[in-house]
Amino acid sequence: MNLNQVTLSVNDMDEAVEFYLKLGFTQIVETPHYARFVCPHGDATFSLLLSEDEIQHNTTIYFEHEALEQWIAMIESRGITLLQAPTDEPYLWREAIVADPSGNKIKLYWAGENRLNPPWRVEKRYAGE
Repeated sequence: MNLNQVTLSVNDMDEAVEFYLKLGFTQIVETPHYARFVCPHGDATFSLLLSEDEIQHNTTIYFEHEALEQWIAMIESRGITLLQAPTDEPYLWREAIVADPSGNKIKLYWAGENRLNPPWRVEKRYAGE
């Protein structure tokens, strides 16, 4: 099993597409109501879905980049404002926070080995396995 994608609801597709292009993603699908992007490294994707409803912002999406500081400098030069500058968090990740034009919270981070193997990692499996 592998995660295919995450879809974020947005209020203005043109604004949202411009924002994610400025973050450095490549757009691979474009319709008036839907857009899909591929990450610059690997094959992970995410998409945007146009919504006329008020968007509930209960989800945070994370994008990891080894050269976090350079990535932050690049996106700031493209006009993206940080909600939080890169900060060393107690869970051993370095994170910055931005919000897309629809208010979706986006964390830009570097965790390295601690992403999948933090010191407190546990191994749990479904009871039937």
